[in-house]
Amino acid sequence: MNSSLESLYSTCGVPADSAPLLQNGQLHRGHAHTHRPGPAQPPPTSPKQKVRRSQPMHILAVRRLQEEELRTSSLPAIPNPFPELCSPAGSPILSPGSLPQCQPSGTYIIKIFSEDGTGKVVEIPADMTARDLCQLLVYKSHCVDDNSWALVEHHPLLGLERCLEDHELVVHVQASMTSESKFLFRKNYAKYEFFRNPLNFFPEQMVAWCQETNGTIPQSQLLQNFLNSSSCPEIQGFLYMKETARKSWKKLYMFLRRSGLYYSTKGMSKEPRHLQLLADLEDSNIFTVITGKKLHHAPTDFEFCIKPNKVRNESKELRMLCAEDEQSRTCWMTAFRLLKYGILLYQNYKIPQQRKTSLSHFSTPVRSVSENSLVAMDFSGRIGRVIENPVEAQSAAMEEGQMWRKRGQRMNVLSSQSPLHPSSLSSVIHRTQLWFHGRIMREESHKMIMQQGQVDGLFLLRESQSNPKAFVLTLCHHQKIKHFQILPCEEDGQIFFSLDDGATKFTDLIHLVEFYQLNRGVLPCKLKHPCTIVAL
Repeated sequence: MNSSLESLYSTCGVPADSAPLLQNGQLHRGHAHTHRPGPAQPPPTSPKQKVRRSQPMHILAVRRLQEEELRTSSLPAIPNPFPELCSPAGSPILSPGSLPQCQPSGTYIIKIFSEDGTGKVVEIPADMTARDLCQLLVYKSHCVDDNSWALVEHHPLLGLERCLEDHELVVHVQASMTSESKFLFRKNYAKYEFFRNPLNFFPEQMVAWCQETNGTIPQSQLLQNFLNSSSCPEIQGFLYMKETARKSWKKLYMFLRRSGLYYSTKGMSKEPRHLQLLADLEDSNIFTVITGKKLHHAPTDFEFCIKPNKVRNESKELRMLCAEDEQSRTCWMTAFRLLKYGILLYQNYKIPQQRKTSLSHFSTPVRSVSENSLVAMDFSGRIGRVIENPVEAQSAAMEEGQMWRKRGQRMNVLSSQSPLHPSSLSSVIHRTQLWFHGRIMREESHKMIMQQGQVDGLFLLRESQSNPKAFVLTLCHHQKIKHFQILPCEEDGQIFFSLDDGATKFTDLIHLVEFYQLNRGVLPCKLKHPCTIVAL
């Protein structure tokens, strides 16, 4: 599948910055130019005359000359049509600097919020994309850059939110937002998951092309049809649509194409005279509705919305839609993104992988300055010494870790009055982990899992509401959220934690998570992606 998509990706990528340009508009293929002996060279001419000569020029050089010529040339004086409005000291002639700028430039102030409510103000240039801003926030917040961070456009009054695409300009998106809207910084593991597992996102009964060929077309060819602008893929199925200025919902058969979203006015008919355009893909974006049943009285929990770009808060022009299940909603929303952006999404997906391959020739991993300043020391004698042998340093680190755990177990036995005393180390060591969220409600854990992608293996741990001594593992599998209770058990005066009624025991929750990250055990899948919240 990747090889077939790479062929489509390579045909669409054309490096324009490295192509030289001639005066007659033809491209010059050579990169090196040889100078032949000839008559004496004429005296140097102005940049404008250099451009007019028939010689190969690079595009970047031409752009620099044009910008320099624009700066040096003075704009013509424009007479002021209302001189009486000027002050006595003012001039009736408008200077070039007083003209309004057509293209905004410079820097802008953007405020970003995290999921815990904290915010950070950053100053960004006008051409900064969502990916670049996420990398900047990852650097400032000291997060792990695993290419799963996303910038979310959040509208609290409308109950809508969407993840910005990596190539979108943040300043342009902010210009279409209201004062109540804001940007959120959070994880989104499902941003490009459909490139890895397309069958989970596009059921055969919803893709018209698969039904016509009886499902014999491979999944790689299916993605190529979505990415290729010359093909005509189509998503079809029943959706609930909220009627304008009414609380009622109507079930209609809809079709999603490159030209837009249509619904049939006569059953499931595809005839052009029975199709009505509902929304245009170019002039709108697709949002997830986070307050469907409460605010819009939706028939199911799987609601989404198509919002025109020019609309700010007028709910009359919003196209509220509702699917039967989560898989159908994911299919509609993913197909909307693919049909609108096409090959741009695949380019965004490949950029982090290309960066990884470019750094693969390094023999040693890149470490931080603080990590490079650390050395292994031996304090067993009277005078401390630096351990230069790497094998000896590794064994010393392992021995230190084992001694730390033994010392912690002795402190548990001596300090705790009962085996289940809350001050024991095994009951509090997990609080430092990013996947542990304390005493949150079941609904809150559902909301966090849904916001961060609903991919297989997305998990978090929380304290149990029914049993104060137990914990709960919340796990996502096949777009369904499941809960597994972790019960404490006592053996030889020591506390253990288990997911399978004592068959597999662990001294603390960190060991438990590490084990199920490598082994599935009694779980439907391995623990892959921790559901984290990072404060900015």
